Parts: sequence; C-alpha cells; structure tokens
Amino acid sequence: MPADEETLLNCANGVQDTPGAGRIKQSGDGRRATGDGRRATGDGRRATGDGRRATGDGRRATGDGREVLFAARSATALHRLLDVLPVFAGDDRISRRFTLVPGSDFSIEALTAVERAGARTVPWEEACRRSYDLVLLASPKGDIGLLRGPRVLLPHGAGFGKTVRGEGSPSVPSGLDPAFLLPHGRAVASVHALAHPSQLTRLASVSPQAAARARVVGDPTLERVLASRSHRDHYRAALATGGRKLIVLTSTWGPESLLRRHPTWPAELLAVLPYDAYQVALIVHPNERSRLGTFDLAESLSPARDAGLVLADAYEEWAAVLVAADAVITDHGSTALYAAALGRPLIGAYDGGEELIPGSPMAEFLERCPHLTELSPKGLEDALARHRPDAVKALADSAFAERGNALERLRSEVYRLLDLAPPAVPVHARVLPPPRAATRVPAAFVVRAWCDGSHVRVERFPAFTDAPAHHMAAEYGVAGERHVQSSGLLYRRAARPASALPAMAMAWTAAGWTADVLDDYPGCRTAAVVLSPSRCLVRLRSGASLAVRISPYRDGGRLLHADPAAVLSALHAWWGSRAGTAAWPAAVTCVVGGRPFQAVVSPATAAEEQALL
Repeated sequence: MPADEETLLNCANGVQDTPGAGRIKQSGDGRRATGDGRRATGDGRRATGDGRRATGDGRRATGDGREVLFAARSATALHRLLDVLPVFAGDDRISRRFTLVPGSDFSIEALTAVERAGARTVPWEEACRRSYDLVLLASPKGDIGLLRGPRVLLPHGAGFGKTVRGEGSPSVPSGLDPAFLLPHGRAVASVHALAHPSQLTRLASVSPQAAARARVVGDPTLERVLASRSHRDHYRAALATGGRKLIVLTSTWGPESLLRRHPTWPAELLAVLPYDAYQVALIVHPNERSRLGTFDLAESLSPARDAGLVLADAYEEWAAVLVAADAVITDHGSTALYAAALGRPLIGAYDGGEELIPGSPMAEFLERCPHLTELSPKGLEDALARHRPDAVKALADSAFAERGNALERLRSEVYRLLDLAPPAVPVHARVLPPPRAATRVPAAFVVRAWCDGSHVRVERFPAFTDAPAHHMAAEYGVAGERHVQSSGLLYRRAARPASALPAMAMAWTAAGWTADVLDDYPGCRTAAVVLSPSRCLVRLRSGASLAVRISPYRDGGRLLHADPAAVLSALHAWWGSRAGTAAWPAAVTCVVGGRPFQAVVSPATAAEEQALL
C-alpha cells in the first residue's frame, strides 16, 4: 500500500483531537501548542501570528498564500471535489491538501481515488489540529465540525431526490437535511453551494437558518459533462462502439438500486440484443463499488463483460460513457439527470420503494417516462419510440441552473472567503478524458442467419445464449477449446506484418493455417483469416481457397466498416445454403447490424495465400 494511502487509512480510525482556545495542549509527539492558538510545526518551526503558515521546506509563505483542505468522506464526495479543482487552476498562492473524513462505510474507494490523483494528503487527526484558510466538502456527514476554517459544502450528487432509510430526517435527503446541516444548532458550512433555485426553496421550507447560508452556483460536474459534448465521436471510438447503439444501464446504491434488484440484467440484455447492432455499458454508483469491492464487482459481472459489457469507472469515465450513449436505462439515481442534460432518451427501470422522495423531479419523471417492459430488441425499441424530448429537457431544467457559469460563480464565493482576488484568466471546466475501460470482443458467437439469394442477414450473440442458431463462430487462439470444437466457422486475425518477425521466427501462412485447422477440427466447415478490415482469406471444407473483399457502408458523410468476422459468418451461411459451386467472382450482400455490406468473393491469389500471420 502506498505511504499516503496507508496514512489515510490509519488516520480514519485515529483519535480526534481539537484543543480549545487558550489552553496548552501537549501533542502526541511531545510538541507543545502555543497558548494563543498558534501551533508549532512538526520540525520545531512556529506558525506566524498573522495567520501565515510556514512551508514544509523551511520557507515562509507570503501574506497571499492560502491552504485549502479538500475533505472527502467517500469516493463519491472526493470525485465531486476533484471536479472543482479548475476553480484554483494556475494559482500558485493556493496549497491543496486532502484528508479522509472517517466514519463512512464507503471510504475505502476514496483512498484509491486520492492516490490516482497524486494529491498530497493530511491524516485526519492532524487535519483536526490545524486551521485552514478554506475547507471544501461534498457531504455534510461525519465530524466535519472539527475542521477549522471557513467551510464550503458542495452537493454530493444531483437533484436531491433520494433519501436513506433510518438516517437523518424522514423523506429528506441528507444534502438538505437540517439534522446534518445544523447539528446541535451550529451550521457545518459557511457557504452551501446548490445547483438550482428549487433546491434553495426546498431547503428554506425545512430550515430557514440553513438556507441563509446557501447560494445557487450550479453544478461543477455538469460543467465537465457539457464541456465534453463535442468529444462524443472520440469517446465512441475509444469504446469501439462503431455504428452500434450504445445502451447504458445506470445503477445507484442501496437495496432499491437496479443492480441489487436485477443483478442479471446486464447479461440478459447482452443475450438478446444483437452484438453488431447494440453495445451495452453499466454505470455503478461508487458506494456500491465500495460495498462489493471493485474486484468482486468485476467478477460478478464476468460473463457479461466477456460478452462485451463496458463497466465504466466511477470517476470521469462514467460521464464520458454518458456523452457517448444513445439511450440510458435508469433507476432512481441522479446519474439520469446528467443524461437528461445531454438530451439522451431515458427509459425507467425503477420498481418503486421508499428511497425515492415523492414529488421530487425524478419521482415525477419516472411516473411518466417509458419503461422497459421486456428485455428484447422489440421491448427496447418500443420504449425508445415513446421517448419525449420535452419531458427529458424539463427534468434537466428542474435540476440544473447556471449552466456554463457554475465554476465562475463558485470561484467568486471561495475567493471571497479566502480574501483573495481570483486569477485574471477565465475558469474552464476540464474536458473528460476518453474512456479507458477494456472493451472485450466475445471470443465466440452463436449466429442466426437468413439467406435470400445473394442477400444474407446475420445476428451474432454471446456463446452463452441458448436460443436456436445457424452456427457457432469462434476466434481461434482466443476462444476456449470447447467453443472451438463446436464451431462451424473458425477464424483468426492477422497478428503482425512479416517485418516485425524476429530472426528464426516461425509463422503460418494464411493458406497453411486454414488447411491445418480444417484437418484438426473435422466439425469446422469454413476456416478464415482476417487480413485487414476489408480483406479476408477463406478456405472451405471442399478445399477452395477464396479471397473476400468487403466494402464499407456509406452513412451520409461517414464510412462504416463491419467486423469482418460478422461478414464471414454471413458468407459461411450463404455457402451452406447453395447446392452447387458458385461462379467466381460472386457478390454477396451481407446485412450486419441492420446495414448492408457488399462482399466480393473470388479465387485467392498466391500473394494472399502466402500472407504471414
């Protein structure tokens, strides 16, 4: 475990020590705090009386220097805090430190997020002993009253539509709950930043005292999402989405979440949606990741991931996946609000319960939005046909104000508290990085095929699908032996050009490998090598060696390439439907993912047969 991470973990269980003003308190290492509230530093240096802080290398900070503490209780809270970093971008007067607020069941994932960010950390016990020029928080829970300095509370999520059973005030989300905002009658925040005026109205209705400290600034996380809209094609390329529809499942945390109630939905959707027409991604709330652990979560979804499921990371990647999405299937979690702000079609998948607050914008939307009545292409397309853009826009408008201005408004508030003039340069949201999630291509497919003369339509599904199929196709060297032995079509992809081969290396020729694999697997009728996105070499059980050239499909100003393996499945079905030998060259229309691709089949040339794998 890295040193900073271990320190955070230890300090989360440490003793909280808040000496009172005017008392002399002996510290655990023998150092003594001064009677006027100033505290000696760990190396014997003493803080100055005017509030300036000595730096760690012996230099003294200038009068303009400020130390800002980011205090996170969970990974979700930390992610929200990281999204506001551009507020301080380029300002060398600001020192940024992070600490972990103890007491949350979901804190462990925050350690990973801090380490990934490369941030400087402060143990909780030390954070409570020191004073800061500003403390930023994204949750009102925990002993945050022990942190000294002006505190700014940011929203934990969007919309404030969910309540946690047995916690705080009934039917009030913690972000608007006086039980957390005013413990013992004392405000935990100097400024409470909200995303929409309706939230301020709701807060005022339950606590005018808390509302007096609230300001509507907008949502910094939404700023990142909206700033990244033009990167949609880039994100889809990173996800290998291609011309498919990207369907995103979003699951909040808790017993009423989509993943708790329907844990098999990701795999079931992948089993019924044709692979070449749809891609499926899953966004899981960070709290659920903390509850299960990232490893166990990934293992529990392993069959779906092997079938092509994209499991989005909890920080940044989930938002990039939303930008790339074509539609979102959602429970009552706030992720749907960001999808709504992007104008994405929303399909409801919440079965009701006690967590969703009646009368909230999300509750009202879920009552009227289309729901997924069956897990099938027809059920999905029927729900998408009932999409109402006006209702989705109204949902976003009810949750987010000050779009495009949130970071500027927040910067004004925090620099006022810091008693500093903000930097002269405008503040901009940081564009989301492209998704890094490993996108797995299934190693084996069951294939349905329909032949009509020279037209062949194919649909490919994961190998665990038990529906009737025309044949199985497997990628040799990737699929397991059981699937290889069961496949009527075996194919492999050319690994590298001959120039990359080291001295004395041995490599198959395309013709040699196809002949050998047909000898080794009597059940295989077609062996093929994908030489490029538009060119393949095929050997039939009859012994014919053929070349296949595939033309891209023109979609307006774009060219769309089919997976050559899908075209090979179409040709495999076409050859099986013919009683005699075709005349060469032959043109076959292969319908893949609902789009026609032209494949021209002709006898292979000697150069194509001798291509090295």
